[in-house]
Formats: sequence, structure tokens, C-alpha cells
Amino acid sequence: MNQAALAFDKVSDQSVVITLQGNWTVGGTLPALDQLSPLLDYGQLTTVVFIAGDEFSWDSRLLAWLMACQRMFEHSRCRFDLSGLPEDVGDLFRLANTVPPNKALPERRSSLFQNLTHRVARLGDEVMELLAFTGDLALTLFRWFSRKGSARWSDIISFCHQSGPSALPIITLQSVLIGMILAYLGMVQLRQFGAEVYVANLVGVGMVREMGALMTAIIMSGRTGAAYAAQLGTMQVNEEIDALTTLGIKPMDYLVLPRTLALILTIPLLCLYSNILGMFGGGLVATSMDITWTMYLYQLRDAITFGDIMTGVFKSFVFALLIAMAGCRAGLECGRSSAAVGQATTNAVVTAIIYLVVADAGLNILFYHVGI
Repeated sequence: MNQAALAFDKVSDQSVVITLQGNWTVGGTLPALDQLSPLLDYGQLTTVVFIAGDEFSWDSRLLAWLMACQRMFEHSRCRFDLSGLPEDVGDLFRLANTVPPNKALPERRSSLFQNLTHRVARLGDEVMELLAFTGDLALTLFRWFSRKGSARWSDIISFCHQSGPSALPIITLQSVLIGMILAYLGMVQLRQFGAEVYVANLVGVGMVREMGALMTAIIMSGRTGAAYAAQLGTMQVNEEIDALTTLGIKPMDYLVLPRTLALILTIPLLCLYSNILGMFGGGLVATSMDITWTMYLYQLRDAITFGDIMTGVFKSFVFALLIAMAGCRAGLECGRSSAAVGQATTNAVVTAIIYLVVADAGLNILFYHVGI
């Protein structure tokens, strides 16, 4: 088997002919590219012609060698003429160069104004998408309450169990601890005035108006809202949502509505449950500091009004709707990869917490001006 070799024949200052001889196949030893280095010194060289010599044979190894030669000569902008080689070699070489190599674009520094404009535009798009999703969900809820919706009660009950009884252990733990924390903080300050008994007022009003609804909502956003995003995101990756749409089934009716109704039904009940346990946790701290259960309960009765309780329950309704919106929207807008599912889950939790904090602040300001 003849060894692969090449020979140079300088035709003119602008053209060089390279004759390929021998076996240019896998398993053989090909000439080093350094043998072509002298050609780079020809400043006027524009064309490199390759022709087949004696006992020439080739396979894909020749194409790889020619591509390496092309990269070597790309700065001198020499044209390769392969008309002297078998026709298949030229066809494969042109096919390999059909798609240009991926070259990273030079990094462009944007001005502060451009960055600000881009961020404002993205924020505007986000707001418009949120409004569109909110309107679609509102119409879906209206159809369901008008008995024209297609949500199945079996799905609603299943999601109620997922977001209700299954969440009791974590809600129990955090509610008792929040009540104890409020009691400890209040006791330290009230003891300076000899008014330790008013710790019941602090714990009771704090739990029923604020902490019970907010902390329950935050726990549910990290637990149930993230689960909704992961479930819908996985369905998006598996193209199940596309299949439902093709069959004429609306994802809002079949997927989003049952999850939203489940949260609206369960979170207010979890809020009331959290209020009771929070006050119980505060009572544990109060009774350890020379306050009897009778004094604590009587003080709670005088401190809490029905309006306070309904304020927290109303907040929980709003929070439930916001958690469902954040989780379902993140899942429906998920990409088509496994990494996108994780990103959708993260977006659901972060977005839900932002919604909750903003809504809580807005409701507190509203209640203050209304006098509730």
C-alpha cells in the first residue's frame, strides 16, 4: 500500500498545484500540514489546485485533511480548486462548507439608556401577558360559576386533597412557631410596662389579620404553587397540552380551573386553622410567664373581632388566586426541556411571593383608609 504523499508545482505567483498521491484513507499516515507552511509566504497566492496523482485512493480522511488545510489558509483567503480530484470529493467538500462555522459575535456594550429601555420593554410585555392570563382566568371562572364550565369535580376534589389535608403538617408546625415568636417578642416589650397580659392582643390580632393568612400563603406558594408549575411544565415538555388543544379541550378549563378552585377552597380554611394554632402557640409562651389560660383566653376574646377574622379570610382568598395564577402561568409558559421545568418552578415560587407581598401591602393600605 503506497504511503500518502503530496508534491508542489508552482504554476504562477498566484496559483500552486498540489498533487496527491498514494493512499489517503483511514489507517494510513497523512502528510503533516506543516509541509504547506511555505505556501503561506506567497503573498500573491490566490488559488490552490489539488489533483489526483498515481495510485490515488481516498475516503473521509481526505475530507478531514482538506478541511484542516482550509482552516490553515483562511486568513490568506486562498481558493481551493478540487476539479482535479474525483467528483465526489468536490461534492462532499462543498457540502461541508454549506453551513459556515459558528463565530461568536463581538460583545456589544449597551448604553445605560438602552439597558433601561430594554428592561422597561420587557416589563411592559410581562404586564401585558399577566393581564391577558388574568382575563382568560376570569372568563373561565365566570363560565364555571355560570355552570358552563367543563371542570370535573373529581379533579377539583383531588387537588383539594393535595393542597389541603396534605399541607396540614407543615402548616401546623409553622403556625405554632409563628405564634410563639410573636408572643416572645411582645412579652419582652410589654414586661417593661407590667402589661404582659396584653401579649394575647398582640398574638391574636397579629395572627388573624396578618400572619395567619400571609405565612400560610407563603408556605402554599412554595409547596403547592411550585407543584402546579412542575406538573404543567412536565405536561408542556411531553406535549400533552398541545394534544389537549388539538382535541379541542381548553387547558384553562381542564388544567388551570380545577387547581385554582382547589386553592380558593382550601387556603381560607388553612388560614383559620393557622390562626387557631398560632394563638395556641402564643398561649404556650404566655402561660410559661405567669399568665393563666383563663386570662389569655379572655383577653383574646376581647381583642379579636369578627371583622379582624374576616379581614384575614379575605386576604387568604386573594392570596389563593395569586398563587394559582403564578404557578399555572409558569407551568403553561414552560419551555420544552427538563431544565425549563426547573426554571418554571423557580419562577412560580418567586413570582408568587412577589405577588403576595405586594397584595398584602396594598390590602393593608386599603383597609387602613377604609377603616377596617
